[in-house]
Amino acid sequence: MRAFVTVGSTKFDDLVQHTLSEEVLFSLKKQGYRELVIQCGNSTFELASSVANGSEQKFEREGISVECWKFKPTLEAEYDRADLVISHAGSGTILDVLRKDKRMIVVPNETLLDNHQKELAVALEEKGHLKASTVSGLAQAIEEVHQTDLVPFPPFDGARFAGILDETMGFI
Repeated sequence: MRAFVTVGSTKFDDLVQHTLSEEVLFSLKKQGYRELVIQCGNSTFELASSVANGSEQKFEREGISVECWKFKPTLEAEYDRADLVISHAGSGTILDVLRKDKRMIVVPNETLLDNHQKELAVALEEKGHLKASTVSGLAQAIEEVHQTDLVPFPPFDGARFAGILDETMGFI
C-alpha cells in the first residue's frame, strides 16, 4: 500500500520531519504500507538540501520505500495512486482528495496566524469524512483511520457547493 504526504505550496517542517520518524513509519508499516511519498514543499528538514534543486530523493527507512520531492505541476496522479493521503489542512487539497474517495488524515499547521485549517479539519472530522490529527498524534491517527468507516464526501455539485461549505463551517 502507498501513503502520500503533502504540505501544499508552503512549508510544514514538523509534519515532514515527523512523518519520517520511527514512530510514524512503524505505524504505517503495521497498517500494511510499504511505500511513502512526501511532497515536502519548502519545508526545512533533514533531506531538504538534497531536494532543493527540484530533484527527487529515494531511500528506504524502517522497511518502507520513501520518495521525497518539493513540487510537481499537479498532484492528481499522487492522489490516485495513494491508499492514504496525509495532508496539511488546506481546503483545496482536502476537497480534491475527498472527491476521490480516499482515506485522509489532515494535520492543521498550528504555526499559522489564523488557524482556519483546524476549524475546517475538525468540522469535516465531525461529519465523518476524514481523520484530523496533530503532528504528535499522527502515528495514532494512522491506526485509527483504518478502524473508522469514513462517510463518503458528496459529489461536486456547483449549485450546492456554497451551501455545503456554509453548513460544514457552521454558518447555517
